Amino acid sequence: MTVTVRFAPSPTGQIHIGNARTALFNWLFALKNRGRFILRFDDTDAERSRQEYADQTLYDLHWLNIFPDAVEYQSRRRASHEEAVERLKRSGALYPCYETAEELELKRKIRLSRRLPPIYGREGLAYSNQDRANFEAEGRKPHWRFRLPNYRRDPFDPVRTEITWTDIVRGREMVDLGSLSDPILVREDGTYLYTLPSVADDIEFGITHVIRGDDHVTNTGVQIALFQALGATVPAFGHHNLLTTATGEGLSKRTGALSIRSLRESGLEPMAIASLAVLTGTSENVVPESDMLKLAERFDPAATSRSASKFDPDDLTNLNRAIIQAMPFEALRDRLVAYGVMGEKAEPFWMAIKGNLDRVQDVTSWWKIVTVRPEPGVTFSAEDVAFLREAFDLLPEEPWEAGTFKEWTSAIREKTGRKGKALFMPLRLALTGRESGPELADLLPLLGRAGTLARRP
Repeated sequence: MTVTVRFAPSPTGQIHIGNARTALFNWLFALKNRGRFILRFDDTDAERSRQEYADQTLYDLHWLNIFPDAVEYQSRRRASHEEAVERLKRSGALYPCYETAEELELKRKIRLSRRLPPIYGREGLAYSNQDRANFEAEGRKPHWRFRLPNYRRDPFDPVRTEITWTDIVRGREMVDLGSLSDPILVREDGTYLYTLPSVADDIEFGITHVIRGDDHVTNTGVQIALFQALGATVPAFGHHNLLTTATGEGLSKRTGALSIRSLRESGLEPMAIASLAVLTGTSENVVPESDMLKLAERFDPAATSRSASKFDPDDLTNLNRAIIQAMPFEALRDRLVAYGVMGEKAEPFWMAIKGNLDRVQDVTSWWKIVTVRPEPGVTFSAEDVAFLREAFDLLPEEPWEAGTFKEWTSAIREKTGRKGKALFMPLRLALTGRESGPELADLLPLLGRAGTLARRP
């Protein structure tokens, strides 16, 4: 059996880091098991689904180094869904109901007033042919409910019916079908709700493992019953915890908050996002991995906490910084050229400044500082100006190397008596215009003697 998983977003907005968490859990599970990964767009909501969002999702996944083995669209599979509906109708598992939304709400309130669970009472099963004809004559169209197997003989007398499974993330899970209403699978206009197309497609695509957010746990009990009603093998299920904002709010595609696109455009590296999306809320330390294979080695779905995990964007910056610091020049050569960093100084420049970057794009300002001039806006006291002029007069002759800065500052200390911050801060400000940054010992050979003297106040 080939392990086959799927990521099934609805193309109604840009995917965010919470969606990416689900995609990554499936992708890494497939990698670890040498399986297949299917991207399936659940685009049956014709009003809100957009091809541009589907295209953006595919681009975002590729950027995250997720490469589907197949891409499918539910909207193109209506014939398969209709076949599943007809099979359920023939078996009596799908039955028509004619109540309006108002009538259903009234029935719910009546049951609550009688201290009964507010579930559908299966009145649709009791309709006679004449009842249905009368409803049709009134212009009503039926919606169709799936009759849950939660009774012994009488469907109007549901009993506790436990559906259990071993969740690959959460361990043993159970849903009581006796506490649920028969779900609507087909609306009055003939369109489908999420459950039926999802199960029908999982069957046809041979999905062996369904890994998704834990907001679907209750759905799983119903879907297992639906797999069984269609005579199909039930896949294994796994439900990971959800990511929330730092304040505990859920993430939403509609708002665009923390979308993969916005994170990418902010200059974050894909493996910083992937590492945080996968490892946060698990027993693993959240440290960045350099590629997907290494992340897959650390990936253990069973190590995921049951409680929601708060996502702090500041953590992404820290991970991004760590990834950048570990990047060799060869891996960045072409990207650096796009920022104007090229020539014989490019590699030593990268080695000197990478430890001071939050994002690769930050090289632009440092390259300008090294090759053009210090950052403007610094003012010196008369005392510091005198000190700096004396210090610049002590610059060693070329050639310059790694030890030149130490040689220079030793001469300055001996001549002026300054040491510590009083010595180094004026030099840093004169050379770079910034109070912090790379080691001056590494920058000095890049500036050269002429370039350094040009910064003498």
